[in-house]
Amino acid sequence: MLPRLYLFSLRSFIGPFILTLIISIFILILQFFWVYIDDLMGKGIDVFVILELLFYVSASLIPLALPLAILISSLMTFGNFSENNELTALKSSGLSLFKIMRPLMVFVIAISIFTFYFSNYVIPVANLKWHSLIFDIQNTKITNLIKPGVFTSEIDGYAIKAGSGENGKYQDVIIHDHTNPTELKTIKAEEIRIYKSTNSLYLFLELINGNVFEELDIQNPIFLPNGKMQNKTHMNRPSRVSHFDKATYKINVSGFTLNRSDNQIFKDKYEMLNVFQIKNAMDSLENKREKMNDAYLLVNKRDQSIFRLRQIEGIEDTTQLKGLKSINIDDIDEEEKKQIYKQLVTKLRSKNQNLENQIKFLRTIEIDENNYWIEFHRKFALSATLIILFFMGASLGSIIKRGGFGAPVVIAAIIFIVYFSIITTGENLAESQVISPFFGMWMACIIFAPIAVLLTRAAARDSKIFSKENWMKLFTLNKTK
Repeated sequence: MLPRLYLFSLRSFIGPFILTLIISIFILILQFFWVYIDDLMGKGIDVFVILELLFYVSASLIPLALPLAILISSLMTFGNFSENNELTALKSSGLSLFKIMRPLMVFVIAISIFTFYFSNYVIPVANLKWHSLIFDIQNTKITNLIKPGVFTSEIDGYAIKAGSGENGKYQDVIIHDHTNPTELKTIKAEEIRIYKSTNSLYLFLELINGNVFEELDIQNPIFLPNGKMQNKTHMNRPSRVSHFDKATYKINVSGFTLNRSDNQIFKDKYEMLNVFQIKNAMDSLENKREKMNDAYLLVNKRDQSIFRLRQIEGIEDTTQLKGLKSINIDDIDEEEKKQIYKQLVTKLRSKNQNLENQIKFLRTIEIDENNYWIEFHRKFALSATLIILFFMGASLGSIIKRGGFGAPVVIAAIIFIVYFSIITTGENLAESQVISPFFGMWMACIIFAPIAVLLTRAAARDSKIFSKENWMKLFTLNKTK
């Protein structure tokens, strides 16, 4: 009986889990594109580049989608069991809730372990890839090629202005062609369509119904003996005008293509590291801190030995120089005193600047260490959260006795919003160093774990915590007291 029960439970859980995971990832991808839509539009990015970006982003979003998928699928599964009285029948046969949950507990623990390894080894690579790719896309110059109402000179040798339009189609276009230094060409067209070649090396300007104005043999300015420039109206500048119904310009835009940067420039960011690399990075920061402190102490000790003030018996105010006898300040003339005081002020200013630089350096190290610890705890906290959310979902499903996509999805959405708010708040507080990285990243687990325990106990005892009658009794009891 038990093997069949376990198989039935797994089949009931895996289907909603995969479906909700795909939907969650899809929603998060839409949110991603909403954030970066301005960087992606109008750049003529190849479809394969977009698919590559989509692949890496999807991988990096899995840790965020998994908690919601676990929560919804556990709610739906046990909600269906309760609604169809299957859970009641199983309990009547002598099976406890924990025994019924056992195969799914094993499955979720396996997912949790897989999630840790995925977050530790796959996510850093995915983050590295999509961050570097979006950086390259953001730096592709073709994004602002044409803005209606203003001349653009993004393309060398051309100045282009459109009256209106968008997405590669514009009206009332003026193009100044300066590619030939001996002539000036101006093109006016009613309409223009812009598109790139398949290899993205050329830009095609398809012009509709326009005129070409050419001023030939442009001369250098001629100056008269008195230094004044000769009147341009007296200069011979042949010109011509031609009409066209349709014309196409082919422009080399190899400089506008997506240039892939070296991924190594992003590899040291904490989001791109696994736990072992994070530990090595923190050890490196600690070594830098120790070297800085040792260097500062050495300089400070040297400065003190070179020039210091102190009191000795019989002399109230002295200046002692290393290797020399103490001398009375009163025996030094005013000019020498001024020089000594200037040296002191200069030395103090220098030491103060060095101290400020050291504080800034140590502060940078402190911030980096804090970010490394945040990322370190994030990988472990996520795995623990999956197990906690499973127990919350399974318990709530058993209690509310509602299956399908209705009530479970609503309840899961509310819980997930609270969960996401907690982890976001915790991370922000940890980044601001208001709280420790440990508490910031484990805050959701610390808050949700007791709730999961209480809900699981209530579900195991068939307590109807959402029963209207129970709440009425509670309030009645309080009034009686």
